[in-house]
Amino acid sequence: MMEIMPDMGKMGYDRAIVTFSPEGRLFQVEYAREAVKRGSTSVAVIFKGGIVLIAARPVDKLSAENSVNEKIQQIDEHIGVVSSGLLGDARVVIDKARVKAQIHRITYDEKVDTPTLAKYVSDMKQMHTQYAGLRPMGISFMIAGVDEIPVIFETDPGGSMFEWKAQAIGRGVETARKELEKGWRENMERDQAISLALRALRKAEKDVKKENIEIAIIDKEGLKKYKNKEKMKLLKGI
Repeated sequence: MMEIMPDMGKMGYDRAIVTFSPEGRLFQVEYAREAVKRGSTSVAVIFKGGIVLIAARPVDKLSAENSVNEKIQQIDEHIGVVSSGLLGDARVVIDKARVKAQIHRITYDEKVDTPTLAKYVSDMKQMHTQYAGLRPMGISFMIAGVDEIPVIFETDPGGSMFEWKAQAIGRGVETARKELEKGWRENMERDQAISLALRALRKAEKDVKKENIEIAIIDKEGLKKYKNKEKMKLLKGI
């Protein structure tokens, strides 16, 4: 009797992104989602009038202090993103999203709204799931912005797009989400949202140090990233 190999069920369906398995699965997209799960945890929480973004980032003593190495990135003055997964993929998508925001501003003489930008990023990712010779982007984003109201969108490697009031991505997503579900309330104050996001992050990343935490606040005034002494003062106050 022929021995059945453990991976025989895939029968090569994971070799090309354009090939569905008989169960209707795209294995390459699922592999890309596994890459996302290996990234450090990031958290986004909506409060009354704004959004807090918090991310854990390993810091090397020899690394330069510049925006290239930061997990929280600014797309436009009112939109920020945080990613989990392959940083090279994130860099390319973020650059294209910034260009999209600039083109919108030049064309329509107004800021791009957050849902439009999130859809643009999701469409870009989805295109990478249906053409031979491409691979899915191994990155998930939380795209946060304040237009008329604060909104958070998550985009996954398959091109799906979800809107949240509070969400986490990365390796500690399940632990962080439990804390968010337990603590999130409508019309939270800013400090309450920061405190909740920090609790969720520390539950997910138990060994994270203060210097390895990135914090950004987005409100009607735009996006503000807290660094060095300003960040430490904010954390101490919370």
